[in-house]
Amino acid sequence: MASKTDILMIDPMPASFNEQLGSPFRLHQFSTLAALGPLAERIEGVTTGGGSGLPRAVMDVLPNLKVISVNGVGYDRIDIDECRRRNIRVATAQGVLTEDVADMAMGLMLDTVRGITASDRFVRAGKWGHEPVPNSWTLKGRKLGIAGFGAIGKAVAKRAAAFDMTIAYFSSREQTDTPEYPFYPELRVLAEWADVLVLCVSGGARSFHMIDKAMLEALGPKGFLINVARGSVVDEAALLDALQTNAIRGAGLDVFEREPEMDRAFWSLDNVVLQAHRASSTVETRTAMGRLVFDNLAAFFQGMPLLTPLL
Repeated sequence: MASKTDILMIDPMPASFNEQLGSPFRLHQFSTLAALGPLAERIEGVTTGGGSGLPRAVMDVLPNLKVISVNGVGYDRIDIDECRRRNIRVATAQGVLTEDVADMAMGLMLDTVRGITASDRFVRAGKWGHEPVPNSWTLKGRKLGIAGFGAIGKAVAKRAAAFDMTIAYFSSREQTDTPEYPFYPELRVLAEWADVLVLCVSGGARSFHMIDKAMLEALGPKGFLINVARGSVVDEAALLDALQTNAIRGAGLDVFEREPEMDRAFWSLDNVVLQAHRASSTVETRTAMGRLVFDNLAAFFQGMPLLTPLL
């Protein structure tokens, strides 16, 4: 590249990747629309996270934008139709974070069903030896429903099979490569069947509040909900009420509707396990994701195909 290409970073990247990206590119950290000024016309690429996406207001002031490289797999906060209209290419980190997200789903399931962190609080409060030790529930033989049966959903199923769970799934279509798992075309029917419902669906309008009061009632007072998808998939007010009234038995949540904000009433509940949207937050996976952000940009501006294209 004879001259450096201007790249706008919606989310900050680790210093090591800033240095890496800064070699062939000139990097600019986004702050406000007003601060972009004349720079907006020079921006040809954007890096962003799945949670931040690219606000349409920002996209509209970048007339020469050619490519968006997402440090994640979510793209529900990017106007894909507008990208198609303007022929803006989009790459995500698909395939890189599958295993760690599936691990987190299993970790939340184990914690929620077996009461691991709740028991940790019990011990730290000095209750052991003074109050009965609470029982939990077993995973073996429990019915696991997986909503969203892409790479992550299938990786969860692979792990759950090792716990001798009975597995079925809901997806936009039946998966021909997994005939061993029953397909439920209606999520409500799967929720009624399942003891544990794990959410692995993508975000966006189609899945918005997919889990509402009626779906939680279908899951029932013996059911557990695990969300490693998007906060928007769950009606959070309905979920909080279900947890407070024991309409479901428990939940494990990595994502929230307005994260990092949430109703603080969640904090006092022993039947919910909370995480800070960190399912892919391992050193190994975040390193690989950052590298892929760079490699996709480098490939595009060298006239080569995107490594992990969405568009």
